[in-house]
Amino acid sequence: MGLPALEFSDCYLDSPAFRERLRCSEQELERTNRFLKDVVKDGNALIGAIKNYSLAVQKFSLTLQSFQFDFIGDTLTDDEINIAESFKEFAELLQEVELERSMMVQNASNLLIKPLEKFRKEQIGFTKERKKKFEKDGEKFYSMLDRHLHLSSKKKESQLQEADLLVDKERHVFFESSLEYVYQIQEVQESKKFSIVEPVLAFLHSLFTYNNLTVELTQDFLPYKQQLQLSLQNTRNHFNSTREELEDLKKRMKEAPLTCKLPGKPTIEGYLYSQEKWALGISWVKYYCQYEKETKMLRMTPMEQKPGAKQGTTVHLILKSCVRRKTDSIDKRFCFDIETVERSGPITLQAPSEANRRLWMEAMDGKEPVVELNEIGFRFVRKCINAVETNGIATEGVYRTVGSNIQVQKLLNAFFDPKCPGDVDFQSSDWDIKTITSSLKFYLRNLSEPVMTYKLHKELVLAAKSENLDERLGAIHGLVYKLPEKNREMSELLIRHLVQVCEHSRENLMSPSNMGVIFGPTLMRAQEDTVAAMMNIKFQNIVVEILIEHFNKIYSGPPEDNAAPPVPPPRVATRRHKPITISKRPLRERPLFFGGSVEEKEDSCGLAPNGIVAALSPDVPKPLQRSRLQRPGEADPGRPSPESRGAGEPCAEVGVGRLVSRLQEGGAKLSSKPANSIGPTPHALKTSNLQSKKPAPRPGASCREGEPGGLDPSPRPAASWPPDLPRPRGPSNFAVQLKTPLGGELGRGQREKQPGIKEAELPGQESS
Repeated sequence: MGLPALEFSDCYLDSPAFRERLRCSEQELERTNRFLKDVVKDGNALIGAIKNYSLAVQKFSLTLQSFQFDFIGDTLTDDEINIAESFKEFAELLQEVELERSMMVQNASNLLIKPLEKFRKEQIGFTKERKKKFEKDGEKFYSMLDRHLHLSSKKKESQLQEADLLVDKERHVFFESSLEYVYQIQEVQESKKFSIVEPVLAFLHSLFTYNNLTVELTQDFLPYKQQLQLSLQNTRNHFNSTREELEDLKKRMKEAPLTCKLPGKPTIEGYLYSQEKWALGISWVKYYCQYEKETKMLRMTPMEQKPGAKQGTTVHLILKSCVRRKTDSIDKRFCFDIETVERSGPITLQAPSEANRRLWMEAMDGKEPVVELNEIGFRFVRKCINAVETNGIATEGVYRTVGSNIQVQKLLNAFFDPKCPGDVDFQSSDWDIKTITSSLKFYLRNLSEPVMTYKLHKELVLAAKSENLDERLGAIHGLVYKLPEKNREMSELLIRHLVQVCEHSRENLMSPSNMGVIFGPTLMRAQEDTVAAMMNIKFQNIVVEILIEHFNKIYSGPPEDNAAPPVPPPRVATRRHKPITISKRPLRERPLFFGGSVEEKEDSCGLAPNGIVAALSPDVPKPLQRSRLQRPGEADPGRPSPESRGAGEPCAEVGVGRLVSRLQEGGAKLSSKPANSIGPTPHALKTSNLQSKKPAPRPGASCREGEPGGLDPSPRPAASWPPDLPRPRGPSNFAVQLKTPLGGELGRGQREKQPGIKEAELPGQESS
């Protein structure tokens, strides 16, 4: 129920009903005063909390920015460079967000606290002073009236007339005080409708527009986030590949302490059986062997541990190579072959156990059975490729998933059987895709020399470390044509197949990067087993990835310039590569409220001296407005139809941005005009020193062509959200039609051109 009206005519009567109505208005005024105190108190608490939160975020960003990654090795991959720079990017993004927030907080007091405090102290406080004067004058008048009525009629006529004049004078003073008090109460009650709501509206506009800017920063952040996630995944894959190699090396190092490392002592010594071929057959002779790794000297002393047996002469041999003997090539276990300088053929030795054989092979730098890149090998690779492309190219994780080791050995032994090589049906149900892919990788890994050769290994790794992507591609292109003919043919065969597999990456989830992780160590293994060599596996992966991605260019023919690829100069410091970034994008335009205020021309849809709204200049900055998205066929809410628009249709309303600027100049000034009169004239805006960026264009509305700019005296309906349209919940539907104190809305053309902050352009730039 609303407050009863206070009639000026009742001030003369001063009836009990008038006093009761006056008391209701006073109670409402006191309630408003308490409400404003609470709003100011809670608003200060909110602003303080925002400042404290902003300080905490800034401290967090500085902590992130102060950390510097250090990596093993002299060169980083592109993905590692992105990761190394990520904390700096995170910090700069947080600082940009907090810069926007600090701009908003710096003006929050001017937008919210000062206007409300000014209204409470100046208007409500002034009304309380009027009340005191009204009560004082009333008490004085009624006490004088009581004394006057007690005067005796026998007094002189002159005394009575003088008393009557004094009473009339006090009555006039009291009546004037009553009129002023009633007028002031009604003015405050009416002006509080906009004087209280305007600062809160401006503050919320500031807050929500800041939130909208954070949404746009989030949209800018998404591409960077996706690219960084890809770099993290690639680095994780490289790590897993390197970890497997390091674990294998660590396992061998754990067993190595069983061999002696002291200078002057044999690296390993113990009993071995040697196969001796005689005219009448083969015999196994027991030797006590001592091997020194530094000199590759093997001393073999025949031993017969029978009483009275004589010891034979020690044989000294220089080791050339050591290879594990294939299980199916001999009927003995734990055998391995060595080649020496002194003897032409291989010597077959037998260890007491499998563990002991591994120790001897480790000390002698032994290898698995040598597999040659010959016609049988090409036939094996082609059959594996045909089986994969026929039956398993869309299998998820193809080549990543490992098959059974027993089945792999069974397939390899069957295919490379010397009696009938290549006599294996790959389409048989005995061999699944995992077994075939694992067999292919096993064959390539156990070649006597990798497909990309030991000779070109270092040059290929250096090419992968090049900063310039074109030079990187050109160097690898040239090195491919330095491979021996068989090796280049095999690499082309394999890479063409991997390209086919990657074309089905939607089904098998195997991208060129994933294939590089799998086939990098397979096609480009290092000659030495060291941790430093393991750290270069990630660059081996990059080489294979480049071969897959640029297959057509690389294998279509040799490069035009056959000169050797440039060798990168020695680096004093860690190489720097341009990482992915979000901090170097164009500066974002900031709305007016962040920077305090901006200079604005008086003819930008302001009020002319005669009270008519002036025409809008197209070059004047305009306040940012966010329009509600229209449904097809739906009329704009609150917009009159073209038929109902009369000649008195007003120019579009002054935007919230103008309201904010006006409040920053000193708050809403109360007008002594009736509540339905023309709104206050906007003040001239001044540029703030805090404005670090040029303001965004402020969209205003222009008057319809041919229509006068006068204000429409007819009342407008209250702004409300259409009941049939759900409220927006996400940034994609974040545009909302904002109403201003004058109750109008932007013209259709202006609203369509300014759907939100994202549409604003930097000064001097043209829209694309």
